[in-house]
Amino acid sequence: MIYASAAMSAGTLRKLVIPAIVLGVVLLVLAIVYFVTPAHSLPSFFPGHTSASNAEANHHHAKHGIAALALALGCFAFAWFQTGPKTSSAAGSSA
Repeated sequence: MIYASAAMSAGTLRKLVIPAIVLGVVLLVLAIVYFVTPAHSLPSFFPGHTSASNAEANHHHAKHGIAALALALGCFAFAWFQTGPKTSSAAGSSA
């Protein structure tokens, strides 16, 4: 009973590979934007956007970029591990 539930959830997680890759690419682009764009040049809906007259207008949000990069790598790692070979309980018990 436990093996059937694990196999069913593994199939469900395999369906998340493409969305994880897409999300990883989006987060990677977001990280690059945070690394190269000053705070006043960020789009207004980005966290960390400030007005040009603010004292920290030329500040780059490296921590936001690092967080986005870490999440992107997590998405890519998830997709990589889900695309690995399927394990079966019969292979382990036949040895």
